[in-house]
Amino acid sequence: MPIQFKKFTLSNGLRFVVHEDHSTPMAVLNVLYDVGARDENPSQTGFAHLFEHLMFGGSVNISDFETPLQMAGGENNAFTTNDLTNYYIQLPAENIETAFWLESDRMLSLAFSEKSLDVQRKVVSEEFKEHYINRPYGDVWFKLRELAYKVHPYRWMTIGKELSHIENAKLPDVKRFFFRHYCPANAILVVAGNIKTDQALALAEKWFGSIPAGEKYLREIPAEPAQLNARKIDVKADVPLDALYKAYHVGSRTDNSYYAMDLITEVLGGGGSSRLFQSLVKEKKLFSNIECYHTGSSDPGLLVIEGKLIKGVPMENADLAIEEELNKLSSGKIEEKELVKVKNKTESAILFEDMGLMNRASNLAMYELMGDAEFMNTELQKYKDVSSEEILAESLLVFDEKNSSSLFYYSNN
Repeated sequence: MPIQFKKFTLSNGLRFVVHEDHSTPMAVLNVLYDVGARDENPSQTGFAHLFEHLMFGGSVNISDFETPLQMAGGENNAFTTNDLTNYYIQLPAENIETAFWLESDRMLSLAFSEKSLDVQRKVVSEEFKEHYINRPYGDVWFKLRELAYKVHPYRWMTIGKELSHIENAKLPDVKRFFFRHYCPANAILVVAGNIKTDQALALAEKWFGSIPAGEKYLREIPAEPAQLNARKIDVKADVPLDALYKAYHVGSRTDNSYYAMDLITEVLGGGGSSRLFQSLVKEKKLFSNIECYHTGSSDPGLLVIEGKLIKGVPMENADLAIEEELNKLSSGKIEEKELVKVKNKTESAILFEDMGLMNRASNLAMYELMGDAEFMNTELQKYKDVSSEEILAESLLVFDEKNSSSLFYYSNN
């Protein structure tokens, strides 16, 4: 059943989507900002993620974000990617105005202070150390991105290119980043749940309508040139097992090739019945586990295969075995039974995800960012329409050896 919603644009340019669901006592307010790590200065990375933390530090009028939200029975969180920053609040629908108040106030008048910046800078720095510097394999994506991307800002992680960029972040730089990106012209507001559309629109006008529009940020991001030669690096570290990572350039999230490519990741690495797992884990016993996934990014992204090797297996043997499986896919027609299986699995995953109110609100915002929230109701058919010929054509294009970036991660143990 299609997701029903209505769309509006406030006078300040804020895009507003309302999805009524009167089967629940809850409501969700989701604010998506069209800013991510790709919008950062190469010498000042990690700012979008830093703002995810700073936005919870209070506004000029509300010094404590959490207390009024908890009193209203609400919960909140946020996430940042290379493409966007998303904030969401879920609470009883009768208290939805509390969410409007809190989100609008920090959009209008976020509190900037040396103290708040210092606290969040330390929090993010500790996160950087814990998850990326001191954790086994924590540097994989730093190295893999820098190997695969030479021009595009996807070459650095959302957390930042290096720790010093966060440690040296100054208040004037942080303010400039905020006022450039965190404004109605660069945001999408979604309300979902037990609320009437006219009530939601009235609240949006009341709390967000008078906020100055700001300027819509226009990106001038350099396109990543086509990769003409295979790339490879070796790394040695104190990790328990050798690991192998292979990245291939693929189209963007809005590219027509996306649906075939997404299904290919399921064919190759979608769980225990996938080709890579069956062949390389169960039969040949070269890997203890292996996955295939993609970044699903707004600009052309990566399809990645990664696996931990069984102790004693030569890296070259494992790499060759992966290549053999990729060649099988790109040189032979996929059986209809296998294609139907991965399509059914994808359909189930989409329908299951849409069961959650918070997911529906978040997805409506993301599809609107992609161009139209209605894509949420039409994408499933695009998966159903993918043919075995399209799978073959996309496999031939993606799994060209010249399009590959390989990271051989060796254990010192």
